[in-house]
Amino acid sequence: MVFNINDSDRRKVKTDYPRKVKKIENIWIPMSDGANLSATMWIPTDAEENPVPAILEYLPYRKDDFTAIRDSARHPYFAGHGYASIRVDIRGTGNSDGILLDEYTKQEQDDALDILTWIEKQPWSTGAAGMIGKSWGGFNGLQVAARQHRALKTIITLCSTDDRYADDVHYRGGNILASDMLWWASTMFAYNTRPQDPAVVGKSWKENWMDRIENTPPFVEEWLTHQTRDDYWKHGSVCENYDDIQIPVFAVSGWQDGYTDAVFRLLENLPAESKGIIGPWAHEFPEVATPEPTIGFLQECIRWWDYWLKGIDTGIMDEPKLISWMQDSVKPAVSYDERPGKWVGDESWPSPQLKEEKWFVSSNELQEKASVREEIVVPSVQEHGFYAGTYCPFGQPGDLPADQRLENGKSIVFQSQPFSKQTEYLGHPIFHMKFSANKENAFVAVRLSDKSPTGESTLISWGMLNLNHLDSHVNPEALVPGKTYHAAIKLDSLGQVIPEGHCLEVAIAPTYWPQAWPSPEEVELTLYTGDSTYLEMPKRVPSEKDRQAGKFQPPETAPVMEREILRKEERTQEITHDPIRQTWTLHDFSDEGKRRLPANGIEYGSTNKNVYIIEEKNPVSAKVQCEWELTIGRGEWQTKVETFSEMTSDATTFYLVNKIWAYENDVKVTEKTWEKEIPRIYN
Repeated sequence: MVFNINDSDRRKVKTDYPRKVKKIENIWIPMSDGANLSATMWIPTDAEENPVPAILEYLPYRKDDFTAIRDSARHPYFAGHGYASIRVDIRGTGNSDGILLDEYTKQEQDDALDILTWIEKQPWSTGAAGMIGKSWGGFNGLQVAARQHRALKTIITLCSTDDRYADDVHYRGGNILASDMLWWASTMFAYNTRPQDPAVVGKSWKENWMDRIENTPPFVEEWLTHQTRDDYWKHGSVCENYDDIQIPVFAVSGWQDGYTDAVFRLLENLPAESKGIIGPWAHEFPEVATPEPTIGFLQECIRWWDYWLKGIDTGIMDEPKLISWMQDSVKPAVSYDERPGKWVGDESWPSPQLKEEKWFVSSNELQEKASVREEIVVPSVQEHGFYAGTYCPFGQPGDLPADQRLENGKSIVFQSQPFSKQTEYLGHPIFHMKFSANKENAFVAVRLSDKSPTGESTLISWGMLNLNHLDSHVNPEALVPGKTYHAAIKLDSLGQVIPEGHCLEVAIAPTYWPQAWPSPEEVELTLYTGDSTYLEMPKRVPSEKDRQAGKFQPPETAPVMEREILRKEERTQEITHDPIRQTWTLHDFSDEGKRRLPANGIEYGSTNKNVYIIEEKNPVSAKVQCEWELTIGRGEWQTKVETFSEMTSDATTFYLVNKIWAYENDVKVTEKTWEKEIPRIYN
C-alpha cells in the first residue's frame, strides 16, 4: 500500500486561496481518560478573529511521515477556503499515546467524540465540524456519525463500508477472503509497531515502542475467531441501524475499488440529502486516482462543506443524487491508464431508470427464455482464481484481472448470443441457482465477463457465497449432500456498456483461490437449469439527469511537500506452476520505496512480500505467507521492524503464526512469536 502523490500534468497546483494559511504541528488533544492524541492543523491565520468550521481526518497511518505527502496536498487546500483542517493520529499510532488493539474499536469512536468536543471549545471554531476520510477514515467517519455528536454536521466518506462482515477485507459472502485477511492483518501488525518520534515525545519513545511491540496483537487472531456475523462484526457496521446517522453523507468510490457496493446501500438508507459519486477509480482520492478521468474532487469537497457547514448555496444539492461513470467496453489488461466512458446521473437510488433483465442458464449458453431442466456438474479445480487480480486495487501495476480465458478452463462457462444493440448496466448483477452439493461444506464463485467478438474475456463483476450460509450468516448449517437448494449470489456492482456484437459470459466454480479459502474437501456442485437458474442484470435506460452529471472542474491540489526519493518503488508478480509437484504459487512483491522529508528530517521505507500456494486436488494444502520490513529514522536514530505472518489449515483447524523482530541502529532489541489454532466453522 503506497500513500503517495505522483506528479501529474492534469492536476493544477493551487497556491492562491481566499484565506492565508498557517500550519500548527504537534498539537496535543487531551482525551477524557488522560491520554493525548497527536494532531496537525492547517488553519486560516485570522481564524480567531473570523472563526471557521473544522474538517477532521482521523487515521492510524502516521501523519508526520507515512501520510505526510498526501496530507500536504489536501489539508492546506481546505484551510485556504476557510476551514480548520485537522489531521489526528488514532490512539496507539504515530506520536499519539497508547496501543491500537484492533480496527474500529469503541475506544477509537469515543476518542473521536472527545476530539469533536475539543474542537467546539477552540477560540477559532464556529462549533460546526465535518469529517473526511478514505478507507479507514471513511469507515470511522460513518461510525462517528452514528454516535451523533452535536458538532458533527456532515461527513465525506470515500472507499468505505457500512458492513464490516459482508463487505470488507475479512469475509466475502461468508467465505474467508484469503487474498486479504492475513495480508491486511500482517500490514497492521507491522504498521502498529512503528515507534513514536523522539524529537516530538522525548525519551519515552523507547518505552512506548517496546510496549507496542509486546502488547499489540496480531489482528488476524481475533478476525478468524469470528467466522460468522456475530456482535464483533455488528459493532461498527452502521447498516445495523442506518437511522443512527441523521446527518447528510457524501459517499465516493470507484469501479476498481473494493468498496463500491456501499455507495448504493448508503444512498438508499441514509438521510435523503446524501449524495454519491462512483468513478472509474481504484482505492484512492478522485483527484489523483487511476485510471483517468480524474476530477476536481477537492473543489467538490469545498462545495459540500460550504453548503452544510457555512450555509452557502453552491448548487451541489441541485445535482443528481448519484453520479457514476458508465464504462465503455475495453480489452482485458492488468492495468489501465484510462477507462473511456461517460458520466450518468440518477435522481434517486434505487433508480427509476433500471429495468430487470434475465438470462437463463442452458447447457453452455445464456438464453432469454428458460429451457428444459438439465443437470450440469461443476467440479473443483483448486487453482481456479489466480488471474482474478487484487481484491481492492490501489492503482498499482498488475492489480487488475487478466484475460479470463486463462480461468475459463477451470470452471463451467455460459455465454449469451452476441448483443444486437449496445446495452448499459448499472447496479448489482445477481446469479440465482438451483443446486445440490456432494459435501457438507461448500461455496460457489461466480464471474461475469464481457466477451468480445475477437475472443477476449474482460472481468466486469464477480461474487461468491458460502453455501453453508444460505439461510443466515449468523447461524450457518451443514449442507445435506444431494439435497436441492436455491441460492442468490450478489455480484459486485458495475456501470458497464456491453457493445453490439459482444456477449455476456458467466463462469461458475466451487473454488476461487486465493480470493476464498478452499473448502476442507474437494466439492462437486450440480446446477439444475430451468426457470430457477438465471443471471439477473440491472439494465439502465438513459436519463435526463445524465445531462447534469459530470460537470466537474479539472483536479486541483495544494502544493505537495518537498520530499527526496532515496529508493524508487517497484512491484513484481509471478504465477508459477510446478507440474511435477502439482503446485501453483502467486508471488507478489512490492518495494514501496524510501523517502526523506526535509521538513522534519524523517526517512521512511517499506517492502512487502506475499506468497499464496496451493496444490492441485488438495484444498488443505492452501498456504498464505506475508512478510514486511518497515524502516523509520532520522540521522543517528534509525529503527526497523520485520514481520512474518502465515496461515494454513487442515480439515478442522486453522493455524496462525506471527513473528516480529525489532532493530535500533541495526541491533536487534526484541522479538516475539504468536501461535494460535482456531477451529473451522463451515469455512
